[in-house]
Amino acid sequence: MTAATHADHVQERPDTPGAPAQSAGGREPLVRRVRRGRPEDPRWARPAFLAMLLVIALAYLWNLSASGYANSFYSAAVQAGSQSWKAFFFGSLDSANAITVDKPPATLWPMALSVRIFGLSSWAILAPQVLMGVATAGVLYAAVRRRFSAAAGLITMAVFALTPVAALMFRFNNPDALLALLMTATVYCVLRAFEGGRTKWLVWAGVAVGLAFLSKTLQAFLILPPLAVLYAVFAPVSVRKRFGQLGLAALATVVSAGWWVAIVELWPASSRPYIGGSQNNSFLELTFGYNGLGRINGEETGSVGGGGGGGQGGGWGETGIGRMFNSEIGGQISWLLPAALILLVAGVWLTRRAKRTDTARAAFLAWGGSLLMTAFVFSFMAGIFHQYYTVALAPSIAALVGMGASVLWEERGRWWAGAVLGVTVAATAVWSYVLLGRTPDYVPWLRWAVLAGGLAAAVGLLLAARLGRALALGAVGLGLAASLAGPTAYTISTLNTGHQGSIVTAGPSAGGMGGPGGGMGGGRPPGQGTQQDAGQGMPQG
Repeated sequence: MTAATHADHVQERPDTPGAPAQSAGGREPLVRRVRRGRPEDPRWARPAFLAMLLVIALAYLWNLSASGYANSFYSAAVQAGSQSWKAFFFGSLDSANAITVDKPPATLWPMALSVRIFGLSSWAILAPQVLMGVATAGVLYAAVRRRFSAAAGLITMAVFALTPVAALMFRFNNPDALLALLMTATVYCVLRAFEGGRTKWLVWAGVAVGLAFLSKTLQAFLILPPLAVLYAVFAPVSVRKRFGQLGLAALATVVSAGWWVAIVELWPASSRPYIGGSQNNSFLELTFGYNGLGRINGEETGSVGGGGGGGQGGGWGETGIGRMFNSEIGGQISWLLPAALILLVAGVWLTRRAKRTDTARAAFLAWGGSLLMTAFVFSFMAGIFHQYYTVALAPSIAALVGMGASVLWEERGRWWAGAVLGVTVAATAVWSYVLLGRTPDYVPWLRWAVLAGGLAAAVGLLLAARLGRALALGAVGLGLAASLAGPTAYTISTLNTGHQGSIVTAGPSAGGMGGPGGGMGGGRPPGQGTQQDAGQGMPQG
């Protein structure tokens, strides 16, 4: 089948029950029909999915208490929220409600409820974060599986869970874990809405964004422009209805986030805690100042130093297009970032002649747009920027790798599909070799094994059209192993290491590092010392 006929191969799912649609050539379509229960799934799909969830949960729970109270700034607020419902609501640092943390409190609520139920301990604080990681993996599988194969969903889960910064932040009590879960849920809901122009799913997407705002304010909105444009242009309903649905989704966002903001702003300042991080005791000023434009232009009031605008080094690292790959960020998130970008281009190219409403193309554009927008802002923001922020990229990278690998495997009969797979694996192996070379004393033989295995797998994938299925599968397996070996090693190191303080990193060089504001060690009761730090307006996340 030629590239010109690929649009026929990528078909819309029928809305009525029946067998999956077939392409003109009689092959199973790239995008399978959605049916409850998935009777067309292989028998191993559901057990494999459940087993993967269990493995992720056990891995992330491993050695969890080594981090103690992790970031004791937020642990103090969790402790306060477990003792006072008023502190719970406002996100206060102490049960006397003198001052709040410098973020909205949604990310604190699950942890505070856990401490109320199980008592104050490292596990009670951090286990909810682990559950958020497991939930994110499950949502990713559901999103990818609805349009591609079960294998694509499982690859997505594996790539996500083995991203070092994900293994770090879904075992830590900063706001980023809940934010990443809710942003993933937002993309899932938009894609569900896209399937048939369903208003309720777009409204649910708006609710997810609103709750994400209550986790980490304006960062939640980074993915909205590409998702809104995607729905406005490609959704399978009339233009008028598309914009009406987007308006309802925006209203849902305002309501789900605005109720808390309205209460805080209308509450008499004399009887509520001071809004930590703000200059005039206003949450709105905090949102658009210190936590908003200040993060972009580097002029946060109270910051201990700006970033490196214009590509110059600064207190928060060098900015520019290569920031996600540099020595500070690369080992956290970028292992499969080149692969995700290559597979994004391949997926969009494969679906270029499909219908305007094609759901496979929508999936590539949704995850790809979310990745590019967030990575662009991270790369050029001159204000406070920590390495662990990049966990927001992990779901999109994982989805693009899972979907792209699945699409190209189904097209392996065409030489260029094997060639793209081969180039992707080779590029990943070479980049892993470079990243592993930045920690030369950590498993020194691994970088050479990854490079040799990746290049060998790339050659096999180049010849996939001529090889038998067994040999082609062997090349795929070797390619996956080589691609995931580096991040797996860094993830294992992360799981075996306790992380404490306000600035933490994944990988063999990771460890508790007191950042601006002084992160306290995990063995210290969270209520001690943190309020003084917060009162000085120091950044925590």
